[in-house]
Amino acid sequence: MVDTPTADTPREPDITHINPASGETWFGHPRQLARLFTTEAWERFGYYGMRALLTLYLTKHFVFGDREATGLYGGYTALVYLTPLVGGYLADQYLGSKRAVKFGAIIMALGYLLLCFGGETAKPYATIANQRYAIEVVDQADSEVRYLVDGANKLKIKGNDDGTVSLLAPDGSTARTVEKGGFESGAERSSFYVTIMLLALCMISVGNGFFKPNISTMVGELYAQGDKRRDAGFTIFYMGINLGSLFSQLLCPFLAVAVGWWAGFGLAAIGMLASWTLIQFDGGKLNGYGEPPVRTGPDRALGIYALALLGIPIFYLLFVNLMNAVPPVPGSGILGYIASLSLMGKLLFGTFLIAVPGILIWSFVNGERREFQMMLAAMVLIVFNVVFWTLFEQAGSSLTLFADRNTDLSVFGLFSISAGQTQFFNAFFIVALAPIMSILWTKLAAKGLEPSIPVKFGIALIGVGVGFLFLVWGASMVGPSFKVAIWWLAGLYFIHSFAELCISPVGLSMITKLSIARVVGLMMGVWFLSISVAQYVAGVVAQVASVETVGGQVTNLKVSLDTYAGVFWTIGLVSAGIGVVLLLISPLIKKWMHGVQ
Repeated sequence: MVDTPTADTPREPDITHINPASGETWFGHPRQLARLFTTEAWERFGYYGMRALLTLYLTKHFVFGDREATGLYGGYTALVYLTPLVGGYLADQYLGSKRAVKFGAIIMALGYLLLCFGGETAKPYATIANQRYAIEVVDQADSEVRYLVDGANKLKIKGNDDGTVSLLAPDGSTARTVEKGGFESGAERSSFYVTIMLLALCMISVGNGFFKPNISTMVGELYAQGDKRRDAGFTIFYMGINLGSLFSQLLCPFLAVAVGWWAGFGLAAIGMLASWTLIQFDGGKLNGYGEPPVRTGPDRALGIYALALLGIPIFYLLFVNLMNAVPPVPGSGILGYIASLSLMGKLLFGTFLIAVPGILIWSFVNGERREFQMMLAAMVLIVFNVVFWTLFEQAGSSLTLFADRNTDLSVFGLFSISAGQTQFFNAFFIVALAPIMSILWTKLAAKGLEPSIPVKFGIALIGVGVGFLFLVWGASMVGPSFKVAIWWLAGLYFIHSFAELCISPVGLSMITKLSIARVVGLMMGVWFLSISVAQYVAGVVAQVASVETVGGQVTNLKVSLDTYAGVFWTIGLVSAGIGVVLLLISPLIKKWMHGVQ
């Protein structure tokens, strides 16, 4: 999970008049930490519960193809990590953290509630030789079977290894074979409910921009400068993130399967409303924290809220443009690929490609040699950070679809979990491994053996690659069901969680330490921009793993397994290779860091 609230904000309000050590404490910390911890836990409950459902919701309820669904998922998560740049700035300059968090929480809650209104499931159809046929979905045993309706006949659809499609008569004989590329699947879906869904994603993106950066700022305000409890306080706060996501990624998918999609999203909305209630009705416990900065002139809060709401239709247009983006023409090269990017992709990549060299040029001209080298080290690590999160964030898209299609989800043969619930593994392993990793780094540091930041980044990249290779190993040993045991997927998440703990806790802290003081805020923005770019690219990578579906399901599990294994093998090797390159150049980067740990 890309949640790293462990770094101090570069613009903390003046709280020298507050002594947080006075009065009652909570486990040795200011009592306000308990309320902020719980507020964050409920917000993450809603966010990760909804995220566990989103890709499956798009492919099963709206019956979007893999390319559309994973692209939309990547665009949504990109906006989620881009909007905090604006929300944090507006809170620093005008609103104050507390008002920003309240506004963000209620907008997000309304977005989750809006997702509960999805209308009827889209009706799949197939087009063969310019003639459309209805598709009927029939539940059989533990699976769903797709039939093509041709007049009075119902022909079972079976995808073949060579890309052709066989239509089987009731007696099992082949009534018709459709050549490769001649079977096109689609769905009739309500444009009204698609609009409702997109507006909900827009609201969540906007709300998150106000909530996410500013709840962490309020935690920082609880501690005076130099208070040694600060890092421990952020560690406790970080546990709230993982505990919230841990339970929601079990409960929301369970309700979605047992009751309906609306119930899963409804529980996410309840979690978000609980978060809003805790911050809105704090009983005065948070007085003096997160207050607006002292400014002359009228309060601009209402105007800011109105402008934020205007961002919703702008985001909607970006999503529509993203969904209508066409793949590049084969053989068109890098220029053809860039031209085919959605408007959102062009904006993200363009900004990132301008910002990175632009800031380095500024640093070279205006900074000392030492400062420039430290900035160069930060930028190199930011670029590698994009690679890591691009591959790690397959969890919500291609890995969730792999779990749904090519994973045996039974646990010891006693019970089964749903595909959405498999995302629970990451949160569980983070909670389990975080204390162990903390002790490990402490003991290594005491012996002078703790890896440097570049080495930790390299280990993380190798780890995320090894996780994919581990899953491919499991895929090579499947039986005639073409499904891997759930423990192979759990093993991937275990390795990925270890890798995450090597990179996530040090990212923002590294940026604040390496950046020139005059541009530390800008560098924080570039860091979050890198994560946003990674989320978008993660959607593009997931599109490469797209599998042809009929009514949201594949018709040949061998083809889908081979497709996923091929993509995971490639990105696993690439990631591990890039990690090795980073390890090789880590001494040079460490030299540029001039002692920063």
